[in-house]
Amino acid sequence: MDNDIQHNEIHSDEFHHLEDTAFGEFSETTGIAVPLGEGTEILDANLPVYRLRLPYSHETFQAVFTNDLINIGTMVIVPTRYGKDIAQIIGYIENKGNVTSGEVVRIDRIATSGDLEKTKQNAEKEKEAFAICREKISLHRLDMKLVSVHYLLEESKILFFFTAESRVDFRELVKDLVGIFKTRIELRQIGVRDESRIVGGLGVCGRGYCCHTVSDKLKPVSIKMAKDQNLSLNSMKISGPCGRLLCCLAYEYSFYNEARRQLPQEGCKLIWQEANWKVAEVDPVGGKIKIVCEDGRQIYMPVSRFEKQDGRWQLVDN
Repeated sequence: MDNDIQHNEIHSDEFHHLEDTAFGEFSETTGIAVPLGEGTEILDANLPVYRLRLPYSHETFQAVFTNDLINIGTMVIVPTRYGKDIAQIIGYIENKGNVTSGEVVRIDRIATSGDLEKTKQNAEKEKEAFAICREKISLHRLDMKLVSVHYLLEESKILFFFTAESRVDFRELVKDLVGIFKTRIELRQIGVRDESRIVGGLGVCGRGYCCHTVSDKLKPVSIKMAKDQNLSLNSMKISGPCGRLLCCLAYEYSFYNEARRQLPQEGCKLIWQEANWKVAEVDPVGGKIKIVCEDGRQIYMPVSRFEKQDGRWQLVDN
């Protein structure tokens, strides 16, 4: 077991390509809504705050509406960075804290039957536009992958989202698309995690992607998080379909990080029963620590047996 740990430590550098080091990996979003303002003015505590989701990008955000209470599931119109668009109420914010005007969006209005019908029609047009754009990308031999297409509800504009390893010169592609669709065209390069959030799918756990079903807030995940949780440094096990480290590695990292601060670290040496021992493994969840003696003996001890005295870890009797 110790040899396996050492082997993983030696070759852990090979897995740094799984980390989020690509340019702009977390600097771009696909359609974030526009907040009320840039100030820090605290909102009225009695004003309901909603959680909304943009259907085409699965991004969520907080919003307010000064009129009557809106039911969960209702479609509403909100301002986004590209123009007014449709979003869905997915819940109420119960623990609002001190929400400011710079953190929420003002809902413009509840979507009408006409808005819903247009959204349905746009979905059909998006399928056609996707096929056309992908054909043009192939024709121009551009090294890019088309992820999705979106027609804005109240703006004469089509958004094309794509991923690429580097910057892409798509000026000729845009000219072709403008000539075909006779409207404003915008191409946006997004990260591979954004692609997974938009497209969705099933992870290695058998559940929907975390970024698509649990949280759209994409946070950087490092190989250190996997190592601190005693996970095998096997790229097939700790990376998702997007080719980056699993989002769920970040969920429990704070617990492991805090728990390990209260426990001896691997490699820590101590004296017990007049023999020299070394900490080989620390299991914060299981509450056990494996120690190895210089004569080859290996024992699992409960964490309650370890106590720090005068700056050194000691094994004490229960």
